[in-house]
Amino acid sequence: MPHDFVLPDLGEGITEGEVRKWLVKKGDAVEEHQNVLEIETDKAVVEVPSPRKGTVLKINKEEGDIARVGEVLMTIAEEGETAEATAEAPKKRESVSVVGVVPEAEEEEEAGTGRRRESVSVVGSIPEEEEGEKEKILATPAVRNCAKELGVAIGKIEGSGPAGSVTREDVRKAAGKAGKPAAPYGAEVREPMRGLRRTISKNLTMSQKTTAFVTGMDEVDITELWDLRERENKSLADKKVHLTFLPFFIKAVIHALAEHPYLNASIDPEREEVVVKKYYHIGIAVDTPDGLMVPVIKECDKKTIIELADELQELSKKARERKIKLEEMKGGTFTITNYGHFGGTFATPIINYPESAILGTGRISEKPWVKDGAIVIRKILPVSLTFDHRLTDGVDASKFLTKVSRYLEDPALLFIESA
Repeated sequence: MPHDFVLPDLGEGITEGEVRKWLVKKGDAVEEHQNVLEIETDKAVVEVPSPRKGTVLKINKEEGDIARVGEVLMTIAEEGETAEATAEAPKKRESVSVVGVVPEAEEEEEAGTGRRRESVSVVGSIPEEEEGEKEKILATPAVRNCAKELGVAIGKIEGSGPAGSVTREDVRKAAGKAGKPAAPYGAEVREPMRGLRRTISKNLTMSQKTTAFVTGMDEVDITELWDLRERENKSLADKKVHLTFLPFFIKAVIHALAEHPYLNASIDPEREEVVVKKYYHIGIAVDTPDGLMVPVIKECDKKTIIELADELQELSKKARERKIKLEEMKGGTFTITNYGHFGGTFATPIINYPESAILGTGRISEKPWVKDGAIVIRKILPVSLTFDHRLTDGVDASKFLTKVSRYLEDPALLFIESA
């Protein structure tokens, strides 16, 4: 009988994604495990495979739609089946995760009613029915609170979520809060906030609302580092490795983090604990046509400058081509963003939540500088450190920034572990 294929659990706590591109259309024959669509979620694009062989009878989500885990993406029929048969099919269904088949929903009987209802395991438990409702309404506490705030009777709303659950968007539409832009005062172009820009917006808003952020700034004389990089790039030309300043920035940060561990930490709000990371996974902000992405280089302390440069090239290329894997964007403990490449000097970079700090590097320029009592022209790098004041104080952050500056001013210290 026809099969309702729902958005599978993609792992990493992901609950929704945007339908970026369908790779099949209605009427197409599909093979089991054939990729049928691309879902953009948490800054990465994931190809989703079909759970079985058959023909596409119906596509439930358009490109650009937001699909939640457990929602039906499309209906697949085996040979001889029709779309009409879907209505007669039992409500039990399954979805395919990235690695195999996972039971998605089971039937369960409501106590004392003799009725059976569908419960979707991947979206968690559904709250109990509210007093006075004749039937159980599937909605989370947050959605119920939203309905109360907007004065909407949740029992009268037709849910569009998994198993007919009511979503926050359903409540807002019922309250007339959605789709009513303010009167314009001139020519405007309205575009839906979708894809990577939507993810960036959510993540940065979360960071600003959650962290107690403070930014400190300084200038660093990197003339010696500049000369070192120039020399080494000539010798690396044959190996097709382009040595930027970022590998040196990463090494300097790691050395400094070893002495200032609370800048390599996060907060567990549920248990009210500080989680100090004993590993160094450094995220590097990469500008792409769709927006900023942050690939993560794992175990940077175990890699050489050349190895870091090579991995940076590879991850940056994959990010710009949107071929980067989800796991390559996860697990960061500290982030570096180099906006100087685009002409900026100082900034107040936003922490990549749940990390506790981010280092911004600006445009390198020649400036008059006092060295050994004389005024000379040197290569000067502006740096900005934003840190979470809940985890560390200004004194510790200032010492960290001074330590980073010391390693960049004298790059030979990068190779002396005890420095």
